[in-house]
Amino acid sequence: MSVDGPVPGNSGGDQDKGGGGPEPSGVDLARVALRAAREAARARGDAAQQKRQARRGGLRSGARADGRDPMALGSAINRLITERGWETPAAVGGVMGRWPQIVGGDVAKHCVPERYDEDERVLVVRCDSTAWATNLRLLAPTLVARLNEDLGHGSVRVIKVLGPGGPGSGARRYGPLRAPGSKGPGDTYG
Repeated sequence: MSVDGPVPGNSGGDQDKGGGGPEPSGVDLARVALRAAREAARARGDAAQQKRQARRGGLRSGARADGRDPMALGSAINRLITERGWETPAAVGGVMGRWPQIVGGDVAKHCVPERYDEDERVLVVRCDSTAWATNLRLLAPTLVARLNEDLGHGSVRVIKVLGPGGPGSGARRYGPLRAPGSKGPGDTYG
């Protein structure tokens, strides 16, 4: 027996026989409680720090690479094109830039791609003469196959060939005495 009296839970027999080892004393219990309090405070502090960072505009980039780090301009543009789904229009825009290499120098001098309709998958090409427009109409199936080979299957379904005086070319000139709202010469008959 100790001077303090019997240990609770012990029937007064020998304390070494339990095999459980000595029970923690007051100092040991204080250390365990302090450790638990520190861990709880650290967890609360991490949560509060994350809230502050979120209010300031998000987490800051650290020592390791992540999605917030600066990137090269080409990589950023490619990522933007992919995220927005602009792959086909960007590829067709590249074709318009390389038009002479695709169709050849002679055809490129006389025929220029004007626009691409993504919904209809139609490439509109304007020629400077009716002879070149006819020539390009004959070459259209071959050009569609070549463009689809370059861009991916089904990117261009049809090539629409416009002659020199087609709609929207600005070739139609109106006189100085044009009535507002009229639809041209067909408006006066009928």
